[in-house]
Amino acid sequence: MTLRIQAYSDFICPFCFLAKAPLEEAIRDKDVEIEWMPFELRPNPAPPIDPWEDPSKLKGWESYITPTAQKWGVDMKLPRVSPHPYTGLAFEGFHYASEQGKGNEYINKVFRAFFQDEQDIGNPEILTKVAVEIGLNEVEFRDALATGRYKQAQETALQHAYEKAGITAVPTFIIGDERLQGAVGKEMIEQVIERQLAKGKSGLTEGLSCKLDETC
Repeated sequence: MTLRIQAYSDFICPFCFLAKAPLEEAIRDKDVEIEWMPFELRPNPAPPIDPWEDPSKLKGWESYITPTAQKWGVDMKLPRVSPHPYTGLAFEGFHYASEQGKGNEYINKVFRAFFQDEQDIGNPEILTKVAVEIGLNEVEFRDALATGRYKQAQETALQHAYEKAGITAVPTFIIGDERLQGAVGKEMIEQVIERQLAKGKSGLTEGLSCKLDETC
């Protein structure tokens, strides 16, 4: 039985982009699927962040993000997009892409557009370009964003993340009945995956029962 990982992330979260590499390495050649789950750290109209104008965030990049990216072999940079965009529209595009069977491709492409190409992923023209590059219909995608066709889908996804899944920080990975929060190394993810796959192989979930040759 395929093990499913729910990966909660936000496109402007540097730790989410960092975490993708070890996660994707950890699932290689395993019966595991990633289900990307939308999460907005600062939904509109919350004030957007501008790391280039915030010395504490610049220091964080220098002290934590850049060294970790180098250690894990992740090509990324602090985008010169000031302030950082809201991601609600990008996630509306994700819902459309998912319906076309290209959700994972879209996630990967939008992350790269922001953290590698330094593009404004709050701009519908940039998002449409991303969509076309992964083979989505340009007219349909543009119309979906312009009309807000998936706005309710995104609001429902956020409500699920906040209220049902209890997500308070990203990245958060829900792997079977275990939860990992934050960017962690490949080895830690593999350990959780192996435990969960071992449970699945048994085909048995234990509960209270009466067993053979035992009295109840």
